[in-house]
Amino acid sequence: MLPLRMLGPLMLMFLLCDADSLCPSELNPVLDPPHVIGEYGTSVLVNCTSPDDNHEGMYWRVDETTSDTEDEEGFISKMLSLSDWNVTAECRIQLNVSSECSEGLEITIFKNPANVFMFPTRDAYAVVEGTPYELRCVVQDVAPVQNLTVRWYKNSETVMIDSFTSSTTKIPVDQSSTLTVNISRGESGAQFRCEAQLDFGPHGPQPPVMHATQPVYVHYAPELKNNIDIEDVSVDEGADVSLTCEAEGNPPPVFNWNCDGVNMLVNMNILNIAQVITSRTCECTATNYVGNTTKQIHVQVIKTTTTNPAATTAPEAPSQQGCPLVLTPAEVVVRFGDPVSVNCTTTATDALKMGWETTSGGTGSEHVSAVTWTVEELKDWTVDPKCFVTLEDKQCQVSLAITLYKTPDIVSLSGLERGPMVEGQEYQLKCDIIKVAPVQKLEVKWYRGSEMVHAQMFNDTSVTPVNVSSTLKVIPERDYNGALFRCQAELHLGPKGPELIPTARSPPYPADVLYKPLIRACPDRYTGVENEFSLDMLPCKADGKPSPTVQWYYQGKPVNASERLTRTQSGEYTADVVNSLGMSKAAITITIEYLPSFTCVYLYEVQEDDQLQTMCEPKGMPPPVVTLIKGGKEVKAPQRWTKNDRGEYLVRATNKHGTAHHLIYLNVLYAPLISGGDVTMGVTPGQNVTFNCTVEGNPPPLISWQYTPAVNVMETTGGRHNTISITGATSTNDGVYNCVATNEVGSVTRSFSLIVQGHPSVLKLGNIRVFLIPAIFISIILIIIIYHNRRKKHRKYSFVPDNAKDSSDIPLTPKSGGVQA
Repeated sequence: MLPLRMLGPLMLMFLLCDADSLCPSELNPVLDPPHVIGEYGTSVLVNCTSPDDNHEGMYWRVDETTSDTEDEEGFISKMLSLSDWNVTAECRIQLNVSSECSEGLEITIFKNPANVFMFPTRDAYAVVEGTPYELRCVVQDVAPVQNLTVRWYKNSETVMIDSFTSSTTKIPVDQSSTLTVNISRGESGAQFRCEAQLDFGPHGPQPPVMHATQPVYVHYAPELKNNIDIEDVSVDEGADVSLTCEAEGNPPPVFNWNCDGVNMLVNMNILNIAQVITSRTCECTATNYVGNTTKQIHVQVIKTTTTNPAATTAPEAPSQQGCPLVLTPAEVVVRFGDPVSVNCTTTATDALKMGWETTSGGTGSEHVSAVTWTVEELKDWTVDPKCFVTLEDKQCQVSLAITLYKTPDIVSLSGLERGPMVEGQEYQLKCDIIKVAPVQKLEVKWYRGSEMVHAQMFNDTSVTPVNVSSTLKVIPERDYNGALFRCQAELHLGPKGPELIPTARSPPYPADVLYKPLIRACPDRYTGVENEFSLDMLPCKADGKPSPTVQWYYQGKPVNASERLTRTQSGEYTADVVNSLGMSKAAITITIEYLPSFTCVYLYEVQEDDQLQTMCEPKGMPPPVVTLIKGGKEVKAPQRWTKNDRGEYLVRATNKHGTAHHLIYLNVLYAPLISGGDVTMGVTPGQNVTFNCTVEGNPPPLISWQYTPAVNVMETTGGRHNTISITGATSTNDGVYNCVATNEVGSVTRSFSLIVQGHPSVLKLGNIRVFLIPAIFISIILIIIIYHNRRKKHRKYSFVPDNAKDSSDIPLTPKSGGVQA
């Protein structure tokens, strides 16, 4: 065995590879690209180049399958299908029988998320101020998750970036990201958004961003405005007063009033008290589920008169003219069935008798100065109490001003028309108030939601309970649907009435409004992805009652809204939104985006020096970026094609949805080219002559000869070489031999002119034959005569030996051998 130092360097490397199963880096195949990133289901082209042409073959191994070995190539390509999540590929170079070098291809197969959605980790879409709150973003069916980036935004501000680089799985999975939220009430309603995108770096593919959005509202306990929790209010004796409790919270608080330990049964932030006589302390409590706050209001009554300090605080009725009687109080307002008591006094000293004349609780006494009318349960609607006094000289009386009232037994609300309301058509609501008295003190108020829309008073003078009704005319609008109408009966009994206005309310009457359909939130333009988008995924919302039907049309024909759209279905779509009340229309322009694709042929032809033309135009939306690859390298299409541009090209088309490849062959056609220029050749008779015409062109030219035929002339054809052979040239072979090459692009001619010397020969100049030998002979004789005469004149003579050969016998060219041109 030879020592290693005597072996060549390359063989030494082979032995090393074989011995150690390792290849020096300089012998490893070179992959372009070394790392492929592609979407699942697509294909990518990979080129493999050998750094040294001295090898026995190259081949690809994909998983356990090997390709054919290329023995004489230093470059091989492989169109690799990315339809197996665990696919492997390597290029191998066979150095010798027992040694190989290989390079594995790094492969990343990705799948964009099928869906992205967001939800709170607990069942609430609001956060209590000051407490942590979690939102979870779920990215469904995405791969590889280690390239996934989830970005969280609060409105337009980035608040967190989440990645999952520790994962090693290749197949699609569901991945979640959690954001802890802690926001204040001033940020209530902030839009939180999670964006999911596969990130392959600045030079890798740029898959689309998918996102989900969720508003977050902040709930907080009620707080008093201006932080005033104690307030003093002054009011004139007998006047009305409104107490206000201003507090805000989220959700809006519910209010409760309590005055001197008595629940006032008012759930609004305003408490109206009529005819205030005594000072009191009222508390307002504002409550929601987060907490509560309390405000205390001290009501101070300002006395308007100060008479007898010993007198009662109740107002007194002055004596009627000439009748010395005083009623305390002078006027009473009594609820039906409640007790009543009024004191009657006299200032007269000669009163013989006093008493009360009434249908209920009448009384009389002698020699008194005061009598009291008392009834435990006043139920006499006709009661008319009078206090009388008998004096020594006369009798007089004073009537008590009394109002007996009763709140309604029932307050109900109904519609006068059957069926629901119809937008734009008048509709009447009726409020029935059953057994109310006195009706002249009754006011009926109508509300739609919290807004008062109508009020009605009554002129009836009846003092007994009656049934009355109030009617509200409504012109419904679509926004009234679901609104709550109610009527409220209030007895305004004046300053002597109860502090709280006696009130009775009807149950709410929900408005059921029918209205024509509309389509809302529908953009003018929308972009979807082929085989993923359907019309029912549009943000357009049909609104109408009864619920409308929606029919979409494309190019005047109805389409199924749940059918996934394809690239051929981009354009304007219209929708008819119909219910029993009418129809509305909407129009939207939809653009369907899709992966690049090719519908091109393999072979293209172009003539040399033609300007650039579109060869293979891919389809795709957005329009793809097209790259030409020749010999594993990107090339630019020239402005004008040359014959050197002929060959096989890989056309690569890329847009944001993926990449497609197509293999084409460009055949550059060019006119024939004949090597060399025109030739003129002189030979002696008997010589052999060969004219070679070497031609190239695409398509291969047709070669023909133009000459005068002779028996010793023979044509020989061999590929692009065409030869005329002349055996033993004679004077008949004098002339021009034209080699003409022609193809569909053009034609070219090369001329070979043959002169046979030593015999009268003819030189063919065009169509003119010139006899050369006689002309030469005559010219020689003339030259000798002229020379001889000049010698005689100058007496100079020359002698030529007899054995000198005639000059015409001197050969111009060799007599033997052949001539080739």
